[in-house]
Amino acid sequence: MSRQIIKVGQVSENRKARFSYSIEDTIEAGISLTGAELKSIRYGLVNIVDGFVQKRGENLFLAGVEIQPLPTANKAIYFDERRPRQLLLHRSQINRIIGRLQEKGATAFPLKLYFNNRGKLKVLLGIGHGKNTIDKRQTIKQRDWDREKLRLKKHG
Repeated sequence: MSRQIIKVGQVSENRKARFSYSIEDTIEAGISLTGAELKSIRYGLVNIVDGFVQKRGENLFLAGVEIQPLPTANKAIYFDERRPRQLLLHRSQINRIIGRLQEKGATAFPLKLYFNNRGKLKVLLGIGHGKNTIDKRQTIKQRDWDREKLRLKKHG
């Protein structure tokens, strides 16, 4: 396997979320994983684009995130690729997220998956509302204008 193992730094980013949602708040959380899942993430075999946060009882779970097993892994330790994984948060943070999700149209979703300086896997959660088509067009216009400004500035 020619993949690079990630010890510290970003593993995966959900760029689609920044385009589709207006992000109002972010929270850093840990994730409860098995050893085989963590090893797969270190090799970058993870996709967080379809991920979302759901409430089950008094806890929050990250659902829709796909972690692929290593091709070289033992067949006896395979895991469900899309199982909901518990988020590790303080009770006050959980209550804050649940309170924000009570608002009409609010949703929580993963923005980034990364290893912090201590080697712990963290997920940056965004809380926001979905953008409508007009807002998305404005985002595209602003991005194009920023790109054009840089081009003009660079060439004088």
